[in-house]
Amino acid sequence: MDKIAVLIPCYNEARTIEKVIRDARKSIPDAMIYVYNNNSTDGTAEIAKKAGAIVRSEYMQGKGNVIRRMFREIEASVYVMVDGDDTYPMDAAPEMVDLVLNHNADMVIGDRLSSTYFNENKRPFHNFGNSLVKFSINHLFGCEIRDIMTGFRAFSYEFVKTFPVLSKGFEIETEMTIHAVYNNMQIENVVIDYRDRPEGSVSKLNTYADGIRVLKTIGKLFRNYKPFVYFSVIACLLAVLSTAFFIPVFQEYCISHMVRRFPTLIVCGFIMLSAIISFFVGILLDNMALNNRRQFEIQLCSLQRHKKSNE
Repeated sequence: MDKIAVLIPCYNEARTIEKVIRDARKSIPDAMIYVYNNNSTDGTAEIAKKAGAIVRSEYMQGKGNVIRRMFREIEASVYVMVDGDDTYPMDAAPEMVDLVLNHNADMVIGDRLSSTYFNENKRPFHNFGNSLVKFSINHLFGCEIRDIMTGFRAFSYEFVKTFPVLSKGFEIETEMTIHAVYNNMQIENVVIDYRDRPEGSVSKLNTYADGIRVLKTIGKLFRNYKPFVYFSVIACLLAVLSTAFFIPVFQEYCISHMVRRFPTLIVCGFIMLSAIISFFVGILLDNMALNNRRQFEIQLCSLQRHKKSNE
């Protein structure tokens, strides 16, 4: 088992990968540096090998697929993940590693949004999207994460080996954050400087398509992790809709003692029945989620024993 592993997912980062490897080695001299090449066509893998990194490949396209492969294959006490585009200075890496090794942090977030991100990033919709995602997750899950979409993080062994990677693309950062928040793992924020990509380096993030995927991921994870709240909201909306259409029918009945709009009454009944079913589905899934939490804690204890035996 490595003590520190630096993980660099890469797709066509020939322009910057050598500098990222050099900076990582300078900041964390005793770390093993892994570059995971994701079907690059510009010589990224060859440059990384010459720079001294251990290069491996993931042939399924997408950052989520790369991270799944990295987390599955690498065994380390602490993992530092950084993008290969040289937008994250590695100066903060030792502090992030220390928080994992000596302060029990499970995930350390490199916080760009509290420093230079909005000045350096020249894409206004990216700025808006980061703020929207941060607002959504902090309010839906009751947390205070400062940067949801950052690609610079450090993880504990327990986090990496219990994180079920379901996303295929850039929504993976959102999934990581929610997993840590929901399972009450220790999260730390370290403010880092951010610099825009150097000239000649092109972002692989599609502002609109990937933004929509991120928002869909937030919705799905909220449904999975907080099913009682999710289905209770649906139940309330259905109950209000049913009541709104039922009131005129009931008023008419009180006046004439006759029901002239039977179709409306029947539809109201089915909508209210759907509201009741939705409410009880929420209760059932919430109990299942609670049981999953119990199993997760048992899994954590087992992983800690396994880690100690390998150290």
